[in-house]
Amino acid sequence: MAITLVLVALGSGIGFASLSPWPGHGASLTSFAVTTAIWLIVTQWLAAALGGYIAGRLRTRWIGTHTHEIFFRDTAHGLITWSVATVVVIALAAGSAASGARAGARAAAEAAQAASPYIVDKLFRSSGAAAAGPNDPRLETAHIVANAAATGSVPDSDRAYLVEQVAAHANVPQQEAQSRVETFIASVMQAQDKAKADADAARKAAAQASIYLALSMLIGAFIASVSAALGGRLRDEHP
Repeated sequence: MAITLVLVALGSGIGFASLSPWPGHGASLTSFAVTTAIWLIVTQWLAAALGGYIAGRLRTRWIGTHTHEIFFRDTAHGLITWSVATVVVIALAAGSAASGARAGARAAAEAAQAASPYIVDKLFRSSGAAAAGPNDPRLETAHIVANAAATGSVPDSDRAYLVEQVAAHANVPQQEAQSRVETFIASVMQAQDKAKADADAARKAAAQASIYLALSMLIGAFIASVSAALGGRLRDEHP
C-alpha cells in the first residue's frame, strides 16, 4: 500500500507537470493516456512484487508438506496480500474522489450561477443610462436559456419575444435587436455543445482509465502470486 501511494503520488506529479493549457505545449491527450496506463502497470508491478515477496519470504517453513501444496499456499498468500492492499487503496481513493466530485459540483454550480446573469445582462445592455424597470425581462430570459439547455433548441416564439424585449428595453432598432438575439442564442448553443463535448470526452477518458486500471490490477495479482512463490522458495532454501 505504501509503495502504491508513493508511486501514484509521483506519477500524478509527473503527469500534471507534462500537461499545459497552452496550445502546442505539453503532452497530448493520447500520450498522456498511454503514459498513465504504463505508469499504472509499473505501479502495480513494483508494489505487488514487493508485497508478495515479503509475504512469501517471511512465512514459517512448512515441514513435511508436499511441494505442490507449498506452491499453492505461497501463491495464495501473495494473492491475499495483493487483495487486501488493493481494497484499502481503492477505499482511500474512492473517498478522495467523492470529495473531489462534491467540490467540482459546487464549483460548477457557482460558475453557472455567475455566468448566466452576466450573459443575460450583456444581452440587454444599453448605450443610455436607463435602468431596468419593474418589468425587467432578464429573469424570463434566464428561464429561456435554461429551457434551451434542456431541450437543445430555442422556439421561434421565444426568439420573437426576445427580439421585442431587447428592442424595447435596450432602446435599439428592430434589426439590431434581432442581431443581438441571434448572437446571444448562438453563444448559448455553442456553450451547450462545448459542455456536451467535454462531458463525452470525460466519459471516454473514464472508460479508458477503468480498462487500464483493471489491466494493471490483474497484472498486479499475478505478480504478487509469483513473487510470493519465489520468496517462499528462497525461504525454504535457508532453513
